[in-house]
Amino acid sequence: MPKQSPIPDAMDKPFWDACNEGRLVIQNCKACNLMQHPPQRDCNSCGSGANLEWKQVSGRGKIYTYGVVYDSPVALLQADQPYNVAIIQLAEDHEVNMLSHLPGVPLDEVPVGATVQVIFEPTQATGQKVPEWKVVS
Repeated sequence: MPKQSPIPDAMDKPFWDACNEGRLVIQNCKACNLMQHPPQRDCNSCGSGANLEWKQVSGRGKIYTYGVVYDSPVALLQADQPYNVAIIQLAEDHEVNMLSHLPGVPLDEVPVGATVQVIFEPTQATGQKVPEWKVVS
């Protein structure tokens, strides 16, 4: 399935650079120990901007739930409709969620609760790698 090519900005560039290196990093507040994704200028809990850092995580998680997209507004994804979109909870913090198409999982056969591992797939337009998740159990 083709992927959209993100255009990194100053705030999320460390995230995308880590993806290109095959690493998953999440923004973390050193003041209150809150992990947050997507990246923000300030901590969603304590409001600190000066205490945000990038923390490498294991790249493991669990499938929380999913849906099937039948009518995407994104032209690049329309040829592959319908497709799965799963919500992944990170192993380090179940409050941090990421989305995935779950490559290799048949339509509407998503194993909710299954363990997943991040993989990085390059996008067609720019080659920027983006995180996807693969079922491992």
